[in-house]
Amino acid sequence: MTSTDDIVLRLTDVVKTFPGVRALDGVQLEVRAGEVHCLLGQNGAGKSTLIKVLSGAHTPDSGEILWLGQPAAFNSPQTAMKAGIATIYQELDLVDGLSVAENIYLGHEPHSAGFVARRTARRGAAEILARLGHAEIPVGREVGKLPAAAKQIVSMGRALSREARLLIMDEPSAVLAHDEVQNLFRMVRALTAQGIAVIYISHRMEEIREIGDRVTVLKDGRTTAANLDAKTTPTRELVSRMTGRTIEYVFPEKPAAKVYGEKLLEVQGLSLEGRFSDVSLTVHAGEIVGITGLVGSGRSEVLETVFGARRATAGTVAVGGRALRRGSVNAAVKAGIGMAPEERKSQALLLGEPIYRNVTLAGFTRFARVGFTDSGRERAEAETITQGLDLRPNDVRRPVRTLSGGNQQKVVVGRWLLGGTRLLLLDEPTRGVDVGARAELYQVIRRLADEGVGVLLVSSEVPEVLGLSDRVLVMREGRLVREAPADELDEDTVLDLVMAGSLLDGADLASTAPEGTAA
Repeated sequence: MTSTDDIVLRLTDVVKTFPGVRALDGVQLEVRAGEVHCLLGQNGAGKSTLIKVLSGAHTPDSGEILWLGQPAAFNSPQTAMKAGIATIYQELDLVDGLSVAENIYLGHEPHSAGFVARRTARRGAAEILARLGHAEIPVGREVGKLPAAAKQIVSMGRALSREARLLIMDEPSAVLAHDEVQNLFRMVRALTAQGIAVIYISHRMEEIREIGDRVTVLKDGRTTAANLDAKTTPTRELVSRMTGRTIEYVFPEKPAAKVYGEKLLEVQGLSLEGRFSDVSLTVHAGEIVGITGLVGSGRSEVLETVFGARRATAGTVAVGGRALRRGSVNAAVKAGIGMAPEERKSQALLLGEPIYRNVTLAGFTRFARVGFTDSGRERAEAETITQGLDLRPNDVRRPVRTLSGGNQQKVVVGRWLLGGTRLLLLDEPTRGVDVGARAELYQVIRRLADEGVGVLLVSSEVPEVLGLSDRVLVMREGRLVREAPADELDEDTVLDLVMAGSLLDGADLASTAPEGTAA
């Protein structure tokens, strides 16, 4: 086995900037041969950008990368793979229509006399799968017909076919059933025993404890802790290294003793197979309820299912005491529900159309007369809405694509106010919005609640959920694990709940939820 003192990768002061965002801000990282180095950080900490820098998808703006002791510049994924760095993404990049052997050697197929040597490829693929302890996987089987766990093994086989010295694994257990995770760990240990280094990215603390050797923590694009012992470093220390931000949050003051109105939304036992299960929640008129959790926890899917964009496999959604038809956006809109999705540009806005047309989109038929559109009335009503939202510049004839991210989000929110929406669903309402515009959006959301609109919002940013919401729901792996008033939670507690619940010293998470909360 290769000595653990043998450093294969060292990053020093690596910086990567995108327009308006410093995604990596002087990152330090050191990885040794034959170790599992865990990379930890909240959503938005810079992990994905760092992966793309190492895999050649992004070129750093400054800093130094030493690979096998020599300065390196990976200016393309092919360059990184040839150097011996392979990446297995959470969304596996396999070609379903090709065989196992063809996927393993994709892009560097063995040749003989100018032709692809298929027999050589099949023999080599079989040898690689045997090294991984899975000789039973048929090398001629189409990858699309394999289960998720077998696909991941094929992806690891592809890395071995290129003689990788470093394997980067991004949330590798996310697609696996619980009993398949131990098999994954067995394969990872087999690779490190051969001297291959592994960068393992996961939010699950129990996995980091079991498979990891050392941990590096990122926060806001910076390294806040490096080379911590994965098995002995207290979880509280890891969580504290992940919290505290450079972003300032300016939240509107919450009412001291607010009395909410009627129960607008009641969700009972809502499930969507493969995404979330047994979710129950309520939202009252004038109340802001926030859902927080990691990417993949099912939080956005809950909103989409309530809105009817996804068809629930079990459970009920009722608005004002009346059950909604499953999988019907029209039924949700008629009941007074509006939704601002996470991807506003691709899912919510007609970028080439003027602001007023985007505002009136949900109730467009109101402005139609005998086959013609009353554009003057459209503009007048849209102006009333945008003035109330302090849209800048407030010229409803402008194409919506010319607005800033924060003002585009105001347009999406304004669309639903025009129709008298009673319940507003907000998915990542401040994603891609600068600090000043965030504060304005927070004021808009709080004002709507004060006027009696119920709000159910999802955000990756825990401080945002805690600072804006009256009540908070915490999701982990498709289930609600905690419900509490926002002022009874702090960021460290929420992060521990979504990561593993290990601060509860092994207690059953269901026992920590208040009565009536799904857990």
